[in-house]
Amino acid sequence: VILCSFWTLLLFAQNGNSLIEVTDLLKIKTAGNITVNKEGSKAAFTVTSIEALPTSKSDYRYVTQLYSIDLAKGAKPVQLTHAKESASSPAWSPDGSQLAFVRTAEGRPQIFILPLNGGEAWQLTTGSRGAVNPKWSPDGSRILFTSSVSFKDLLKDSLLNPAGDFPIWPMEKPGLTTADLKRAAGSRPNPNGNMDQVRAYLLANEADGKATVLNKLNFQDEANISSNMSFAQFYTIEVKPAAQPKPILTGFARYSAVEFTPDGKRLVLGARMDSLEHPDRTLESEIYMADADGKNLRLLLGKKGMSYSGAAVSPSGKWIAYQFGTIEVDVPSLAIMPLDGKESDAITIPFDRNKGGFTWSADEKALYFTAQSNGGSPLYRLTIATKKVEQLSSFDAGISYFGLGRNGILFTKTEVANPSEVYFGDAALKETARLTDLNNWVQAKKLSFPEKKTFVNSKGQT
Repeated sequence: VILCSFWTLLLFAQNGNSLIEVTDLLKIKTAGNITVNKEGSKAAFTVTSIEALPTSKSDYRYVTQLYSIDLAKGAKPVQLTHAKESASSPAWSPDGSQLAFVRTAEGRPQIFILPLNGGEAWQLTTGSRGAVNPKWSPDGSRILFTSSVSFKDLLKDSLLNPAGDFPIWPMEKPGLTTADLKRAAGSRPNPNGNMDQVRAYLLANEADGKATVLNKLNFQDEANISSNMSFAQFYTIEVKPAAQPKPILTGFARYSAVEFTPDGKRLVLGARMDSLEHPDRTLESEIYMADADGKNLRLLLGKKGMSYSGAAVSPSGKWIAYQFGTIEVDVPSLAIMPLDGKESDAITIPFDRNKGGFTWSADEKALYFTAQSNGGSPLYRLTIATKKVEQLSSFDAGISYFGLGRNGILFTKTEVANPSEVYFGDAALKETARLTDLNNWVQAKKLSFPEKKTFVNSKGQT
């Protein structure tokens, strides 16, 4: 929804005389998805704009394109993609010679590879379920990606569910056991047959969309109800034409995020993996470790009544940063521990805000992250040696995306004065420079800035 930007609630303030019009909102361009190459010398990011549909000038769509920039002083962004299909989720190859990104092909998101030394982008994945969130293996030979698999497809997928089993957890269909459902699934549909055949007939109606059976807690879509249940599944694929993806995990768990360890030998992933409880009822989340092929899955962090998330492995593979908290309403705590250690080895960092985007510095001396606070979303830096957290940017702006370069930080910023631009600053953001001119049109607009008001309460607190 175009109007759902927080800054539109405030209106801008500049020295111009032109009033804001509703259609001005169609001019907004938004930068995001910043990613920096391994050397810290170049970066890629996306720019999303709003365009009229070719078939109707009164209807609009979002279009996203890729840009790159040399982080040398004075460099300007260069647009990399121009196709009518959007391009998103850029990911640098370890040697910096290629970018993987996601583009829609035949109605599905697919991963493409763009050679940066010349040549057209070519399509790597072709699966009917699509592919998103590309991540390169450290040696650059493979890409790890995510596909969304529906429950009904997962039941019959010979690779993801080799035994053809139903999940162990209850299906939220009172009076029906998993054994009943499995027996019905193997029966011939017949509305006049025995109980298993009648159930098979009803299951077929459900599969054909003739009936909607709600057996999940989260059944509301934006404008309708949905009985569809889907699961994120992870695959790896060799980076070469006509390569076929291989699933690395199986079953009915809710996986949330995955990344290679720096040596490429292991995976660190987040999941909700309670085999005895329906996924919608599972509130706990855990962090797991597995071999690079998905084998030898083992629990790294997790316990009853607790949630662990946001795992970020340091460049050497020595440390892991993560968040943890109770499953009740809680502000998760930040912790750091040895990757091959145990939770009792972890150091907890006091910081009473919701955090995200954990990113290690190349020398592992600092951990950067964002946190919403006081109406903004500043960038923070944790110095590992002192365990001190330092605020680097103002409460008056929001840092949406950032990446650490060799000589500074590339980041996107949204503020009352400008909805979105890309900036580059030193490691402490003491000096920053704007690199893009995405929304210069706001300079001609007459708008109003918010005014900060404070008061002192009975306890003398401001």
